[in-house]
Order: sequence, then structure tokens, then C-alpha cells
Amino acid sequence: MAMSSSSCPVTAPPMHFLPDSNPPYNLLHTHQSLSLLSKCTTIQNLRQIHSQIIKCGLHHSPLALSKLLQFCAISPFGDVSYALSIFNTIENPNVVVYNMMIRGYSLSSSPGLALEFYRRMLFSGNHPNSYTFPFVFKSCARMATARVGKQVHGHVLKLGLESDVYVHASLVNMYAQAGELSCARLVFDKSSFRDAVSFTSLICGYVLRGFLDDARKLFDEIPVRDVVCWNAMISGYAQVGRYKEALALFEEMKRENVSPDVSTLLSLLSACAHLGELGLGIWVHSWIEDHGLSSNLRLINGLIDMYAKCGDLDSAKRLFESMGERDLISWNVMIGGYTLKGNYKEALSVFRQMQRSRVEPNDVTFLSILPACAYLGALDLGKWIHAYIDRHQDEFKNASLWTSLVNMYAKCGNVEAAEQVFNGMETKTLASYNVMISGLAMHGNAYKALEVFAEMKEKGFEPDDITFVSVLSACRHAGMVDLGRQYFNSMIQDYKFAPKLQHYGCMIDLLGRAGLLDEAMALVESMDVEPDGAIWGSLLGACRIHGKVELGEFAAKNLFEVERDNPGGYVLLSNIYARAGRWDDVGRIRTFLNNKGLKKVPGCTSIEVDSIVHEFLASDRTHPESEKIYGMLEEVDELLEMAGHVPDTSQVDRDVDEEWKEGVLSQHSEKLAISFGLISTKPGTTLRIFKNLRVCSNCHSATKLISKIFNREIIARDRSRFHHFKDGSCSCNDYW
Repeated sequence: MAMSSSSCPVTAPPMHFLPDSNPPYNLLHTHQSLSLLSKCTTIQNLRQIHSQIIKCGLHHSPLALSKLLQFCAISPFGDVSYALSIFNTIENPNVVVYNMMIRGYSLSSSPGLALEFYRRMLFSGNHPNSYTFPFVFKSCARMATARVGKQVHGHVLKLGLESDVYVHASLVNMYAQAGELSCARLVFDKSSFRDAVSFTSLICGYVLRGFLDDARKLFDEIPVRDVVCWNAMISGYAQVGRYKEALALFEEMKRENVSPDVSTLLSLLSACAHLGELGLGIWVHSWIEDHGLSSNLRLINGLIDMYAKCGDLDSAKRLFESMGERDLISWNVMIGGYTLKGNYKEALSVFRQMQRSRVEPNDVTFLSILPACAYLGALDLGKWIHAYIDRHQDEFKNASLWTSLVNMYAKCGNVEAAEQVFNGMETKTLASYNVMISGLAMHGNAYKALEVFAEMKEKGFEPDDITFVSVLSACRHAGMVDLGRQYFNSMIQDYKFAPKLQHYGCMIDLLGRAGLLDEAMALVESMDVEPDGAIWGSLLGACRIHGKVELGEFAAKNLFEVERDNPGGYVLLSNIYARAGRWDDVGRIRTFLNNKGLKKVPGCTSIEVDSIVHEFLASDRTHPESEKIYGMLEEVDELLEMAGHVPDTSQVDRDVDEEWKEGVLSQHSEKLAISFGLISTKPGTTLRIFKNLRVCSNCHSATKLISKIFNREIIARDRSRFHHFKDGSCSCNDYW
């Protein structure tokens, strides 16, 4: 807006609002300065317009000043502090001017000043009117101060304004927002009329306080319901997890031909995401596109979240990549979606992209990415996140975040760092204790795990069923049968927990690996819940260790009834037959698997070097440095042979010559990962590898010797626990 500069002062001398001080009416309505207010977009323009008003002598006009005040107090381009400077030039402001200031402050970040102006207004002798109270009550609602609101309510009654539709609605809203629902309902019920705004305000109040059934009863009474009212109920259901009711209400809303708005659609997308209602989510997506809302960032974020949680990660990715503008929430929902569905490498990739975009992460980002670091063993990235959190400690007070850090360090093989973070936590929770106990258990530090359990109880925390899974796991990994029995019985008798499948699974695995197969089978038969695949799988695994063919066949039969198409059970049974030399049975199982198209989950091992995670499959030759890796593997095998290592070929389920079997074992994924680590890191560097399956006995014995030959500590995580190999021995004491 072009304006001539002026050195005139912004404020004018004090004045009275006197009718005879007004310039001619026509001049006021046609003057350029006042018409320019509607085009004003900056405080600089406002100052210029104000100067022109003073120059032209319009500053004595109540109309001119009220328009100026109105713009300053209410317009998004105004400035309530500038309005205050104008107000202070008026010697005897009237009720209209006071109302302008009250309204401006009620909409500002300082609603308490609206109440201060209301007090000044009363002391000035001006009487409030029906335009005053809605904004006074709005300020009370925003400040959740029913005490002041009740005093103002008294003024309304004295002035006889309680029947005014706007005053009544704002009064109901004030009480509802302040949590005084009984007062809100009393005002509502005593009124001779019930407008839609009052209904909606009271419904919103009930929803806000969690009284959804009361809100619904009131909702059903409304003769005509607008979109705000529908939104209050739908979002209320969604916020407390009553997603089916939210969707059912939306269907009713559609039948009444009420068009949804952005708020409705966001609640719908949240419900679809949690219920996996992809079909309705796609309908919402189409509605958004058909109504020109594809540029609404909140809706696109909601769509990405919905697609990801419904398992359609391709659609989520396409939407994410097509976005012209992304905010932090956009990145968080994409990373969180990948993590939720176990696509950890993709989650790390998006996080790296986020870093390159210079978007600052928050606690939600880290709570999504730390589990990915934990699963992939991305310790370097986990350390970077820890350092970032340390540098911004004031922003990260979330106990869950520190618990997630403990979990990350433990699962990345650095249990000492996990303990340091845990011990340094200002506020420990039951979840943090559970994670620490579980971390120590999976590293074989059973006694430390039980010490933390004892400390937890001393601090007044009551263990839950998750705690006992971790405690029993500690006993299982260390082979502490007697202690395991004691804690299992204590859980039932002292804490009155009915064992769940995970608790039975720990005990059956503990007993089975200790060779107490009769006791393990007796426990299976005594279970008050139906055994699942994990239970029968544990028993089958124990039969493989101890060479129990008959019981193994029985466990396998039951496993196949529960999980008919799980190839792992067939492979275990095949291993039992191979160990017993029953090659015809091995061949029968292999033929069955081939005919069914079932394939064993391939062994995969990852290792992080220079912040990059490298993955290997058995006999893998796809790595860019494959030639060097296999060269090192040959050297490793030669040194192992010189050290007296004899490969255990008993579990290779093929009736072929021993030399071929040894070749198969030599190229297991963990040996390839270790070979890559040896050529890619300095001598003496600890190697951390992560395997998706349980480590085989051959690789276990070989890795012990490799740690001694190359003077390396090798920390290996398999499907169930950690192994710390050092100086030719393993922390598990060959019990796993």
C-alpha cells in the first residue's frame, strides 16, 4: 500500500468523546485514511494511516477512533498493544471503546488483561452490555477461572441480561470449559431457550472432561445439529479410543447430509488408522481431493499416518514424497509408520533425509527412531541421538525417551552404557526398570538383573506381568532352574498373576534346555491357556538339543496344528532326524516343504561400520567388497583349522559328504559379517553383529576361537539373547 511518510506523532493529546467534535458524517465515511484500514497488512502501514487521521483532524471522532481501535484489537494484522496506546489518549472512553479492548485482549495471548479492562470499565462508571459479557466469559474460559466467571455471572443477573442469546451461550461455554459442568448444566436447564451454541458448548465441556455418555445424551436431544456439534462427539470418541463409535456417528452424520470439515476428517483418519479401516480412509482421501483440500498440511499428515498404520506403506510413501511442504509432524508420521510395521531400514533412511533437510527432531521423532536403531544395531546413530538429547536436556524431560535410550543401548550390545543411562535417570518408572531388567537378562547378566528387580521393589514399584517375563528370561538365559521355579511360583502366589503364554514359554524353555523335558511337558499339560506355537516351538527346540525324537515328533505334531505353514518347525524336526541319521525322514520333510512352497527364513546378520549398517545372507556375494570378504573368510577358516576347530556337521540336514557340509557351515551369515568387520575396522575394535535367528552351535564355537585368534571382543545378538565372545570363551557359558 503506497503511503506518504509522516513525522507526525502516533498518539494525540487527551480528548473527550463529544458529539460536536465530529467532522461531517460524509467526510468520515469517504475519507481515504479510513478506507485504507481494510487494506492494511503491516504495523508500519497502520502507523502511517494513524498519522493521516491525526493530520486530517479525524482523531477527535469517536467513529474514526473506534474503527482504528477495532482494527488494532481484532484484525490479524493489528496489534493490541498499539490499541492500548490509542486507548490511553482517550480521556473518557465509553462502553463501545471498552468493549473493543476487552474483545481484543480476549482473543490475544493475554486474556487476563480483558478481565482487567472489565474492572476498569466498572470503576469508570460505564455499564457493561450484551456485547461486553461474551468476551469477558471467553477470557474466563480460556483462563479456566470459574471463580471470576461466577462474579461476572452475578453482574449479568443484576443487569437482567441472562436471557440474551449470546450472553447465555458464552456463560454456558465458560462454565463448561472451566470444568464447572454442574453450573453449566444449571444455567442451560434454567433457560427458556436452548440455542445450538449452548448445546454445543455443553457437549464440548462433557467431552473435554471425559463424560462422553452424558455428552451423547445431550447430543441426541439437539433438534438441529451443526458440524461443530458433530465434531465434538466424533473427536471425543476418537480421543478416548472409542473408534468404532466415532465411525458409526460419522455414518449417521453422512445420512443427515452434514458436510464434514477439516476437524471431522482428522478425527476420522485417526479412527481409521487405529482400526485398520483402509477402505474408509481411502474414501476420506478422495473426499479431500474432490473438495480441494489437498494442500491442507494437517490432512495430508493424517492421511500418511492412516495409510502407514493400515499397512499401506507404498501409498504413505507416495503421499509423503509428493508433498511440496513438510513440517516436523510429516517426518514423524512417516518414520513412525515404518517403525510400527517393522521397516526399520526405511525408517532410518527417512530420518537421514530429515537430517539433511535440517529439520530439528523432537521426542516423538526419537521415540520412533530409537527402536529402529535397537533392532538394526545402529549404535553409532543411537549414540548421536543420546548426545543430541544431552545437548538439549531442557527440551527432553520425557521419561519414556530415556527408557527408550536404555533399551537401544542394551539391544545394540552396549549394556554398560544402558546401565549408565538408567542410573542417571532423574525419574525412574516401572517401564524403565522392566527395560533394564530385560536388557541385563538378554546379556546373560542374570544376577545383576535380579538385583535391579530387588531394587525396584525396595523403591515401592509393584512388578507387573512384563516384569516377570524379564525376570524369568534372566533365569532362562542363565539356566537357573531353581530360581526360575521360585519366581514363577511367587508371581502366582504372592502377586496373584495368572501366568500368560510368555511366562509359560520362559519356564518351558528353561526346563527343556536343562534337560528336564518330563517336567516341561507336565507344565504344558497343566496350562490353563491353550499352548501356542511359541510353546510347542520351545519344546521342539529342547528336543533338538537333547536328541529326543519321539517327544520332538509329538511337539512338532501339535505345533503344525497351531501353525500349519510355519517352516521353522519343519526345519527343527528335520534337524532332529538329521542328528539321528534318519535321512529318509529328512528327505520327506524337504519334499513336503518344496511341494507347499514353504521356505525357511534365511539367516541374516548385520554389522554397523562407520555408521552404515551392512547385511549379509548365507553364501552372500552381493556386497561390493565381496572378494575381500571371502579372502578374509578363507584366512579365518585356515586359522580355525590350525587352532583345532572341527566343524559340527550333525545339524546340516543333507546326506552328503562331510567336506560339502563344512563348506555350507563356513559361509553362514555371521561368519561373513565377522570377516567384513575384520577387514573394515582397526585391530582391537569390538565387533557387534546382529542375527535374526538363533546362533548355531558351529558358529558359536567358531566365534569363540575367532575372538582369541584375532584378539577381538565380538558381541553377537541372536533371536533370543546376546553372546559376548572374548579370549576364546562366551558369556553364555555355552548355555543358550
